Amino acid sequence: MNEGCLEITWQDLEELQEGDYQLVDIRGAFSAAYGVIPEAVNIPQEELSERVQELPEDKKLILYCTRGMFSRDAAEELRDMGYDAYSLEGGYNGWLLAGMKKTEDGQTRAEKAQKSIQKRFRRELLSKFARAVREYELIRAGDRIAVCISGGKDSMLMAKLFEELKSHDKIPFELVFLVMDPGYSEANRLVIENNARLLNIPVTIFESDIFEAVYDVEKSPCYLCARMRRGHLYSKAKELGCNKIALGHHYDDVIETILMGMLYGGQIQTMMPKLHSTNFEGMELIRPMYLIREEDIKKWRDYNELTFIQCACRFTDTCTTCRPDGSGISKRMEVKQLIAEMKKVNPFVEGNIFKSVENVNLDTVIEYKKQGKRYHFLEQYEERR
Repeated sequence: MNEGCLEITWQDLEELQEGDYQLVDIRGAFSAAYGVIPEAVNIPQEELSERVQELPEDKKLILYCTRGMFSRDAAEELRDMGYDAYSLEGGYNGWLLAGMKKTEDGQTRAEKAQKSIQKRFRRELLSKFARAVREYELIRAGDRIAVCISGGKDSMLMAKLFEELKSHDKIPFELVFLVMDPGYSEANRLVIENNARLLNIPVTIFESDIFEAVYDVEKSPCYLCARMRRGHLYSKAKELGCNKIALGHHYDDVIETILMGMLYGGQIQTMMPKLHSTNFEGMELIRPMYLIREEDIKKWRDYNELTFIQCACRFTDTCTTCRPDGSGISKRMEVKQLIAEMKKVNPFVEGNIFKSVENVNLDTVIEYKKQGKRYHFLEQYEERR
């Protein structure tokens, strides 16, 4: 390795002794929650200067971000402070791609993942998945469901849970595992395809140009992208003879959405377990992961030594909601952190947020909206006396 070079490759890293270097993940906590390189410490880039004393002075510091863009600047900053610092070429995504060449047989890994659903995580995952399907009547006999896979931990697990549910043969239904490529980077596309092979998920992939369409949008590009992606998924699913699409939103997504609506939208609403499509007649959206905790999804991922991308967006490193410098922290991340702080004082806060939209008392609501029409408490105030 050239000591004067700022970047280090995986080939260089493998030649070093394990005790000679320290991996440092400079992505934000939200990104790191999706997975880190083993033995790496997570210190977000904006905290590096304040926490530099936590880093060993006698080791090479190998920094990485998502794709190796911000880690170069961070490595230069540490070098100016006297540290022997380098940026890992390709970043976290590069590590995922490098790991593809070393993974065990896909059938073996798929069997392990399925068995962990059946036994080790049955109560936390499969039971809650089945309960949501039953409680919210998400599946009916004869359904043909498009299981929409984005490439992250949630949708990949959802695919395996659907396979397990179908194997019990209690309700006759069909599955299509649908992946939309809205303009992924080559690395992200390869990671998604590799994980599908590894978990033995027979995916159907189709392309769109959504990323290009939202690239120059300054206000809420992620929101617009999500809306467009859903429309394309509905269209393709209907073309394939499906009557439902399944998304991998979980319990934590639900409670975060409730608080986001109140704090940032000035309204009380929730992420519904199922919805009829307003633009695609006969189509329905279902969320069978509705009762599953994100913490348990992470435990399943880590137990099976699986690695997924944080965000399939081709512009992750420059996206304002994904940047590690904290300047563009997403509202969802703010709410996630807020809930974590409240939980320290009240361990039941998450369950209470979830139950709040199941226990709405309209007699104590000033105004509410139903099917587009607004109702004010004064309209029936005298009648109630």
